[in-house]
Amino acid sequence: MAAPRMPAFDPFDVPESNASMLPEPFASQAKKRHFRRLGAQAGLTNFGVVLTRIEPGGASSQRHAHLTQDEFVWVLEGETVLVTNDGRQTLKAGTCVGFPKATGEAHHFLNETADDVLLLVVGDRTTGEVVTYPDVDLLGRMLDDGRYVFTHKDGSDY
Repeated sequence: MAAPRMPAFDPFDVPESNASMLPEPFASQAKKRHFRRLGAQAGLTNFGVVLTRIEPGGASSQRHAHLTQDEFVWVLEGETVLVTNDGRQTLKAGTCVGFPKATGEAHHFLNETADDVLLLVVGDRTTGEVVTYPDVDLLGRMLDDGRYVFTHKDGSDY
């Protein structure tokens, strides 16, 4: 008889990746961002939970806004600069921020320090998601199977 699978796990036992689904040159720009998919490890399907580590000089992503999905971020370690439509705000460990869907509030996190930043990112997986990137020529659309397709803003392929 096999031992029962215990539901609790150490988040640092989940493999870390810095792979990106973005097209170039954006994928290369994300190499200092690493993530551990904690929600997937726990078998969650309605929302994602990701432990994100940003190396010094890195960014969480290109600045982006969500059409159908809410996002919540908690700064666990370090100091990060949140860049939104309204400008820059420095966040320290213990600070939280939420991004409601369909507000057009574009955001990303920068690490301008000499130490890693650790973020806990929680977002829902509502279908039909469209991600807009106001600072670059990039648009993301979620397919029915949950994968994303990225195009230029005019819809043409990369």
